[in-house]
Amino acid sequence: MSGRGLSVIVQDEPLALPYRVQHEGSDSLSSKLDEPQALIYACIQSRHHDGHVRQRQIERLAGASEPWVVPFVVQLCSEYVVEILQDIEACLPLLDKRTYGTVLRDNPAFLDLAQQRMTSYWDCYYRRRWLRSETYVGFRLFKQFRDWQVSG
Repeated sequence: MSGRGLSVIVQDEPLALPYRVQHEGSDSLSSKLDEPQALIYACIQSRHHDGHVRQRQIERLAGASEPWVVPFVVQLCSEYVVEILQDIEACLPLLDKRTYGTVLRDNPAFLDLAQQRMTSYWDCYYRRRWLRSETYVGFRLFKQFRDWQVSG
C-alpha cells in the first residue's frame, strides 16, 4: 500500500482508504471468495495503481448496499480517468441514494476533498474538451452526490 490514504467514518467506525495499492492481484481471485470477501477485495482493487484494474471493480461496487463501499466509489469519482467516471455515471441507478446520503452527510470534508480533486483534474486535463463544467461527467456525479447528501 502507498503511504498516503484517507480516513472516513462509516456507521461510527473509522475506515481507512489506501491511496494506491501496488500488488499484482488477480481478477480470478474474486470467484474463489464468498460475497463479502469479494466485495472487500473489489474495494481494495479500486485503489490499484492500474486504472484498468480500478475500472473493472465498478460493477461489483455499484451493486453493493454496504455503506463502507460508498467512500471507495466516491474516491473513484475524484480521479482523472474519465472512463471510470463515465462507467460510474452509467451505474447511478444502482446506487442506494439513502446509503450514499448518510455516509456523505457524515463525511462532508471527504466529499469536499473528492470534489476538489475531480475539479482540479478537469481543469488540468479536460477543460478544453468540456468547456462548461456541467457537461463534464465528474460535475454531474458530484451534483448527484450533493443532492443525496442533502436529501438521501
